[in-house]
Amino acid sequence: MSSLSGNSIEGYVESVIFHNEENGYSVITMSVNLAEITCVGTLPGISPGMYISCNGKYVQHPVYGEQFSIESFTVREPHSREAFLRFVSSGVIPGIRKKNGQKIADRFGDDSYRIMLEEPETLAREIKGISLNQAYGFQKSLIDNRQINDALIFLQGMGIGNVLAKKIYSYYGEDMYTVLKENPYRLTEDIENVGFKTADEYVKRSGLKISFENRVRAALLYILERGVGDGHCYLPAEILKSETEELLGGAIEDFNSILTDLSVESRLTARLSDDGEVRVYLPAYFNMEQNVAIRLNELNSARSSSDLAGVNNVSIEDIIAAVEEETGIELDEKQKESVVSAMEGGVLVITGGPGTGKTTVINSIIRVFSDMGLEIKLAAPTGRASKRMSEACGMEACTIHRLLGYSPYGSSGEDNDTAYMKFEYNSENMLDGDIVIIDEMSMVDLWLMNALLNALKPGTRLILVGDSNQLPSVGAGNVLGDIMDSECFTVVRLEKIFRQARDSDIVVNAHRINKGETVDLDAQSKDFLFIKRDDPDKIISAMYTLITEKLPAYVDAPANEIQVLTPSRTSKTGVERLNRILQNLINPPDSSKRERQVKDAVFRVGDKVMQIKNDYDLEWSRYCEDGMKERGTGIYNGDIGVITEINDYAETLKVLFDDYKEVSYDFDILEELELAYAITIHKAQGSEYPAVVIPMYPAPKMLMNRKLLYTAVTRARMCVCMVGIKDCFEQMEENIFESQRYSALSEAIRENHP
Repeated sequence: MSSLSGNSIEGYVESVIFHNEENGYSVITMSVNLAEITCVGTLPGISPGMYISCNGKYVQHPVYGEQFSIESFTVREPHSREAFLRFVSSGVIPGIRKKNGQKIADRFGDDSYRIMLEEPETLAREIKGISLNQAYGFQKSLIDNRQINDALIFLQGMGIGNVLAKKIYSYYGEDMYTVLKENPYRLTEDIENVGFKTADEYVKRSGLKISFENRVRAALLYILERGVGDGHCYLPAEILKSETEELLGGAIEDFNSILTDLSVESRLTARLSDDGEVRVYLPAYFNMEQNVAIRLNELNSARSSSDLAGVNNVSIEDIIAAVEEETGIELDEKQKESVVSAMEGGVLVITGGPGTGKTTVINSIIRVFSDMGLEIKLAAPTGRASKRMSEACGMEACTIHRLLGYSPYGSSGEDNDTAYMKFEYNSENMLDGDIVIIDEMSMVDLWLMNALLNALKPGTRLILVGDSNQLPSVGAGNVLGDIMDSECFTVVRLEKIFRQARDSDIVVNAHRINKGETVDLDAQSKDFLFIKRDDPDKIISAMYTLITEKLPAYVDAPANEIQVLTPSRTSKTGVERLNRILQNLINPPDSSKRERQVKDAVFRVGDKVMQIKNDYDLEWSRYCEDGMKERGTGIYNGDIGVITEINDYAETLKVLFDDYKEVSYDFDILEELELAYAITIHKAQGSEYPAVVIPMYPAPKMLMNRKLLYTAVTRARMCVCMVGIKDCFEQMEENIFESQRYSALSEAIRENHP
């Protein structure tokens, strides 16, 4: 270790080697008593030339050697001639040139900084080349710089990241301290990404006396936001009240009055339903629900004025016969109905389980419209789903985000809180195209549906394809189910299982599960297996053998592509325990593999990980077949990849996703990732894997239900392996419980139906 010791150092910042703008984490070199020391820590606003006092300790980094880890620091004003020259040369004061800085130092010496800050008139009078306006500008820069640094350090002490701290200071300025003293909960209303818990934690730490009403307002809005996270578009007022009271730990006597005030301020929207229920929305979700209903009805009624069936005097029957002859596939009555309904225009829903010919219908519709010279666009909610759609249909499909030209800053180049304005194509710049076909519609939430509909021109035919028996979207709403329930649009239900699909026990048993029919778990099957185990550790051991030894060769896929799906997170065979155990079995600790602790998890090079929230701003890059590098933004909930690098020095972690997109994550956003050796069935919706392995062991009853089981089974392309207790399978199949989603889209559609 160095001869330097102690818990505090003081000196000049010589250079900033690395600085994370989001959280302020920095690597710097400091000149301390003629020695150069490498320092690390959270240093918002740091720049070369500053003179700082630091508290912390010396640490030995395994790669970079001795460093001083800064726990807190104070920026010292430059009270010497040398310190002043270093300070002005750092560029902190815009407009001051090195020559003028030297003149000031030569004239005022150790008093240079004070003169610039307190006596700008003296500076202008005695230094040739500096006007009075310039001197006042230098003074303002010094004051602003000091205030900003103080504010950032203050907010960092609250646990607020550097970027968010700058937003807070930018919004309030010096009033920030008054706001934090009088009503910190205003942050939740004024500043994006500040939630109730952040503000509440500050209140608790600071010991401030805040009015109960202000706390209720913040808590109520937080409960509504949490409801959106749980998939709800609104909450009934009674449920909102009870959950807010539970959060606050006390009764709310003037709840209705606070609700009214927030409604008047447009912080929420309250509507009375026909059955007398008060529904409370965040305004954006009420507006989206209404807009989706209106746009769907407009598309359905604005059919093309030309009779497609009469083009070239060819009847619909002749068109279908030509498609059958061209493809060599005879369409059944429901499939023919789908093609006819698509030609007749408007909005069409095609729904059906595995093996019922949805892909055949899509391909037939594509052929019909292509022969007519119409422009067709194909899209799906996820990259995986769009890739499968491309392969099945033989033409390009993309994600809905890519179809709409997503940009993190909107088409104008400015950050915009209005969701649909973050797309190049929107109500002011609509998509070209005659027919838009969306696959995996069960995954599409209200926000994305709203963005899509805003971009479609009147007269566009919209065809929605999906399996209504699968789980609803992760995001808020129950879009596919509500559209079907409204009974305002043509819905074709494909129910016949075709001969080739009948050879698959995955398909046959999925339909049996959906109908509540008995599944023979003891049958000899090539693609639907049940392995009996009654102990959770024995279940996990058998699953490990399947993943690493049995299934890769059987389905001709690497172990990393075989996915464990489980209903719960916290049971003995839940995601959290499974990931810890499987990680240590599949990718054990090794001195050659870098690691990073994130809360209760350890990320290790080689680990399989999953993105657990949509992050539309994350930048990615990948190499194309021609060797060119493609760049873009957006990594989405459910995307899976492998950790390829962990850089402790730069505080970054790299992930290579399944579609070869490489993303570099700053350490401060690693909570967007989690281990993915096992994932919940909810997270798997819309994805498909060569094989899935499903533990069958008791979990909370609400999670052991038929829809979850059906979704899990239909994620497998070649093989389903269940390991555990037969009774658990039977309990899931018999349990038709579905968690209610508060969504009124079907009613809004009917109300706006012409």
